[in-house]
Amino acid sequence: MSGLRVGEAGSYNRVKAGSGLKKLTRSMGVLEQIDEQMAEFLENSPVYFVATAPSGQEGHINLSPKGLNSFRVLGPTSVAYLDLTGSGAETIAHLRQNGRITFLFAAFSDKPRIVRLYGRGSAVFPDATDFEELVSKFETFPGIRSVIRVTVDRIAPSCGFGVPLMDYVGMRSELVEWAERKGRDGIAAYQRDRNRKSIDGLSAMDFKD
Repeated sequence: MSGLRVGEAGSYNRVKAGSGLKKLTRSMGVLEQIDEQMAEFLENSPVYFVATAPSGQEGHINLSPKGLNSFRVLGPTSVAYLDLTGSGAETIAHLRQNGRITFLFAAFSDKPRIVRLYGRGSAVFPDATDFEELVSKFETFPGIRSVIRVTVDRIAPSCGFGVPLMDYVGMRSELVEWAERKGRDGIAAYQRDRNRKSIDGLSAMDFKD
């Protein structure tokens, strides 16, 4: 048997029965920068989550899982991820409106760990002058829509003790295969049809019709 007791603010104390009340304390805090160890954890996470929301009291919060080795640390407070074409464009629309974005990374194997990154971001599209420099930092995929670039203003690690252990099998191939079947013209048509606005009617992608 083991128990988990919440200790003083900013720490968790794990107490194991029969251990002489040995305590394992993990300090929680907000970091100023992403260091090399954290960058390795973030970039090697097979899945991470991206959350955005429209401004005000109305509208839908969006939460998306990401994979395919699509996240990069650009600097101590700068990150980016590769935005591949999909059925929605909620993140792009929300970033256009207010710029707010949160990432969640969690360890599902080895030592428990969670990292949240809060910041302000924007979508860098293929016609931007710095797009090629940004996209060169990622693997090549069909159907690239943009690169989401974020300036991080809060880096918050936490324990992850409640996250389950799971085995990683591999990345799915369906999204890449779908984009390959669509081809360049098919992807462009799909974006015009499905990626103009968010589900709340906010502008996402602009097109010259």
